[in-house]
Amino acid sequence: MEFKVSNKAKVFTLALIIVGVLFTAIGVAMNVGDHHFAQKFLTNGLINSFFFFGIGLGALFFLALQYATETGWYAVVKRVIEGIAGFIPYGIGFMVLVLAVISAMKGAHIYTWMDPEVVAHDSLIQGKTAYLNIPFFWIRTVVYLGVYYMFWTGFRKRSLEEDKVGGTDIHFKNYKKGALFLVFFAVFSSTSSWDWIMSIDVHWFSTLFGWYTFSGVWVSAMVTMVMLTLYLKKLGYLPKVNDSHIHDLGKWTFAISFLWSYLWFSQYMLIWYANIGEEVTYYMMRIENFKVMYFATFLINFAFPMLLLMSREAKRHAGILTFVGLIIMIGHWLDVYMMVSAGSMGATASIGFLEIGMAVLFAGIFIRIVLTNLTKAPLTPVNHPFLDESIHHEI
Repeated sequence: MEFKVSNKAKVFTLALIIVGVLFTAIGVAMNVGDHHFAQKFLTNGLINSFFFFGIGLGALFFLALQYATETGWYAVVKRVIEGIAGFIPYGIGFMVLVLAVISAMKGAHIYTWMDPEVVAHDSLIQGKTAYLNIPFFWIRTVVYLGVYYMFWTGFRKRSLEEDKVGGTDIHFKNYKKGALFLVFFAVFSSTSSWDWIMSIDVHWFSTLFGWYTFSGVWVSAMVTMVMLTLYLKKLGYLPKVNDSHIHDLGKWTFAISFLWSYLWFSQYMLIWYANIGEEVTYYMMRIENFKVMYFATFLINFAFPMLLLMSREAKRHAGILTFVGLIIMIGHWLDVYMMVSAGSMGATASIGFLEIGMAVLFAGIFIRIVLTNLTKAPLTPVNHPFLDESIHHEI
């Protein structure tokens, strides 16, 4: 069945974009006289570029995982996953734009290691210059984004080709390419988070940070898959998707929420227990200045999934999944906000018109692009070798 973006959806996304632009304009007007304005604006650009690009990347990872494990149940929601992963080219554009402007401004007080004057007076940063320097940073960034784009276009091309030719040859190509992607992603998911996020707090590092960031990206992508699938079902699309498919997506959301919570606690507990000055500085900044928001983020992303998605029935209930999904999305946006803003803006960071406006603007653009992606291919892949297994999936 071909999907068409409804007029209601077009109006909704347009409204989000307009409200986002209006709030952003108000925020700009309120802050334009502040000498920290450029830093604040670019900080918010980085937060939202990374957050929404991460959702697309999480969907690409999940797609590759299904290929590599030759999973059968997901076939009827494959195009939903592809629609979300299709944001990757646009997300790359946003990331490159924001990072390029920051680099041109010698780090814009976000990446202080990009500023030669700061480096000249900081022996700790000087010890990291072999890795943290602008040319090598851009080489790594281009490699990350280039690999992600290459795999996405390859998966998408073969997926559409499979609809036409059928057989198993394309399936086995995807199986091999999916496994290869996971090898790259195992490294890049950590190193890119070091480069784009952890290096903001340049004096600090954590060996768990890459996994922690990855788990947040993954669960945000799973929530998006759940809510998009429920939305399409409500409109009468995806007739082959049953309660068991919804249940599986709900289980993934539930499980990855626990993975994120485990990594959050592990990183915090180990650093708190060791109580080493170079390590605790990260938490001192966030707890001393943003205690309520910081711990509320953990409670939101841990307690809501645990309490509300524990039962089998809850994982099949559209209302509960949508409510919990929206809460988790807000919680993980706040998590990215804390990772970036507390490191770049310090105690002066706050949420106002600019922060809300840019988040809503990016959300409107993201939703519109994903919905448009879904119009470019049948919502059910017609020749997937596991399609029959997926249609009869029951748990």
